[in-house]
Amino acid sequence: MQMVSDSMVLGPSGLQILPGDHVCVFYPTRADRDAVVLPYLREGLSAEHKCIGTMDSADAEQALDALRDEVDIPSAVDRHQLKMYTSAESILRGAPFSAQTVLDFWEHNIDEARKAGFGFTRMIGEMEWALRQMPGAEALAGYEAALNQVVRRNPMVCLYELDRFSGEVLVDVLKTHPKMLIGGAMLDNPYYLEPDEFHALRQ
Repeated sequence: MQMVSDSMVLGPSGLQILPGDHVCVFYPTRADRDAVVLPYLREGLSAEHKCIGTMDSADAEQALDALRDEVDIPSAVDRHQLKMYTSAESILRGAPFSAQTVLDFWEHNIDEARKAGFGFTRMIGEMEWALRQMPGAEALAGYEAALNQVVRRNPMVCLYELDRFSGEVLVDVLKTHPKMLIGGAMLDNPYYLEPDEFHALRQ
């Protein structure tokens, strides 16, 4: 089993992330999204890590199908190693957006994975749900800031399709991720604010 101190692959160019990294991925097309997500999941499933995510894109299932030649997807699902939720099943649950509800969702999944014996959990959050029930730039970014205190030693990758979010939202979201991936480059984010600092500026 891969140790939690090891780095992990994110994207086709073998970019490395570490346990506990909270990465914001800005992507222009779904193909670019899949080029980031699929290697991340492929490596995690092969290493017997728990892989969970929230994806509402109509082609999310098709994206996972691309892994079937290399990974036994049905087996991973049956063994509760792989679970992809829609926002209705997880983030929204038929109610207005609540940052605490979403944080509790991730905390619960991390805890359940640990109890099941998984080394740690790889997480993916596709943010398309926010376009249908937009909580407002401040609420969304506040959730992202708080998420830094939840992920701890587990990697979290948040996915934002560039053309679908306003500049105001993207600027605030940028402040809440220690790392960002854009144009195939992984960067330490110079605009990142620690959660306490971010929330203090919002008061």
